[in-house]
Amino acid sequence: MAPRNYDISIGIGGEAGQGIATPGDILARIFVRRGLHLNTYNAYQSIIRGGHIFLTVRIADEEIYTHGDRLDLLLCLNQDTMDRHLNLMGDGTRIVYNSDTVQPGEVNPGAQLCPIPVGEMNESRNRLVQNTIAVGVVASLMGLEFDVLEESLALRFRRQGEAIVTQNIDMAKAGFDYAGEHFEPFAQALPRGAKPLGVWAGNDAIAMGGACAGVKFYAAYPMSPSSGILHWMAQNARNLGIMVRQVEDEIGVANMVIGAAHTGARAMCGTSGGGFALMTEAVGAAGMMEIPVVYINVQRAGPSTGVPTKTEQGDLWQALGASQGDYERFVVAPLDAVDAFHSVAELFNFTDRAQCPGIMISDLLISEGRFSFDPADVNLHPVIERGELITEHKPGNGYQASNGYQRYLDTETGISPRAVPGTEGYVHVVATDEHDEDGVLISDEFTHPHKRRQMVEKRARKFQTIAQDVPAPELEGAEGADVTLVGWGSTYGVIREAVEQLAEKGVTANQLAVKWLIPLNGDAIRETLEGCKKVIIVENNYSGQFARYLRSESGYAPDGHIRKYDGEPFMPHHVVDGVLEQLAGKTNHYVPYQEVIV
Repeated sequence: MAPRNYDISIGIGGEAGQGIATPGDILARIFVRRGLHLNTYNAYQSIIRGGHIFLTVRIADEEIYTHGDRLDLLLCLNQDTMDRHLNLMGDGTRIVYNSDTVQPGEVNPGAQLCPIPVGEMNESRNRLVQNTIAVGVVASLMGLEFDVLEESLALRFRRQGEAIVTQNIDMAKAGFDYAGEHFEPFAQALPRGAKPLGVWAGNDAIAMGGACAGVKFYAAYPMSPSSGILHWMAQNARNLGIMVRQVEDEIGVANMVIGAAHTGARAMCGTSGGGFALMTEAVGAAGMMEIPVVYINVQRAGPSTGVPTKTEQGDLWQALGASQGDYERFVVAPLDAVDAFHSVAELFNFTDRAQCPGIMISDLLISEGRFSFDPADVNLHPVIERGELITEHKPGNGYQASNGYQRYLDTETGISPRAVPGTEGYVHVVATDEHDEDGVLISDEFTHPHKRRQMVEKRARKFQTIAQDVPAPELEGAEGADVTLVGWGSTYGVIREAVEQLAEKGVTANQLAVKWLIPLNGDAIRETLEGCKKVIIVENNYSGQFARYLRSESGYAPDGHIRKYDGEPFMPHHVVDGVLEQLAGKTNHYVPYQEVIV
């Protein structure tokens, strides 16, 4: 991994309604077009006005995987932000604030206060103009050319008319010039990367992944933090030929996508844990009817309504136990936004081939975070495998049994030919009751035990056939490391940067990042971990859901645990501190403390 010569983090704080997203968007566009890597995290509350919002924007000249451990520049849009975060600002940092409304407290040595007399610059008295003035100050402190900022402002406000564009450019220039005259800029000016990058949120990546995978029907009931998928789909549906439906509840959503998938369309829906709880009976129905459909659960802190604007990895066992009875499903937890994009097509291919439902587990950290990406890393034309799908009548094609078409034919692989309804010569029955090979229900007059057993084993066999193609996770990093860190889903990035920090402290570490949860490849994971010196599992929940699952599937128990469940994501130093505590023998179960209440 190339060393980072430029790595800076900006914190922007205020309350809901102060337009915090606007300066973040303007700066993000500049950074990625300049070829710099970007990672953001927005800590916000579930209220429309008031509360505390804190957006962290990290920029570097090489790839980054988290929003970082520290702040270099703090932009305070209200007094509350100053009071909460000033103590984090150390030597060499900058604190930008409106001196008309915000008063600083005690400043740590070496931190530079950058007060802006917004009232003197803002003739319109528009309270949101302070944001644009502040962006001009930030640009000056970072050594950015003003014409670059001017172009970004013009793009951001062009829909509001020329007068608004001019006003914002003028206000930004006033802030830019004021900072140049009164404040000391950072020693290192904003560099340029090798080439322009793209920027997206994780939800955008999931939605785009679905479109590229051939999704033709998407349904959802809005539920944060999954709503961004619905927004992207609705915005782009007409151009992409996708039918999008906002449905009255998650029960309707889950059944609608089954109906669409039954017709041969690739169908997908998204929700969070509470909505997924309502969907689970339908997930089992798709399993019984052997209809491939994808359900997305973007986790937030639960149970029940929980903390709807915070992140957690608390829904693993919910996905593992969704619906009742024994049935086959794939469950995948992408490691980051780019992986989420590609995982949608992978999941659809597996579910199509095995004719069963698939579940994707994301979380607020991935889905609502914004990240840079190299367009060259994104395959817009993934391989699409539809499996044993019959879309037209072809006599003698091998799918006609002696007594006609059998939708649930018990084949050697367990995979039956699936005909699109209405195809000539392939009339069949599909129902949620147990059935025989013809689709005839066996539960009305006589529950035939032999046929019931045959169908259960057939469905299991088809899954086992396809599951062999799911790759087992591999160790990433140095062989023979002092510590092996195991995570699943979104902990990938924070563990990767923790490994870097541990190396600086003389501790060699590597990681095993688990993406596919069903099938787990438990034997391969156990064999890998049994060859490691010390194994610590890192997860964003209280009970250690993955640690329990791994033990149940493989018999393997780790040496230690690092867990976080306060609603905020891990920072790299949380993992580093936990590893050092456990190496010192002080504990085998570390729970980091969140330094700042956000």
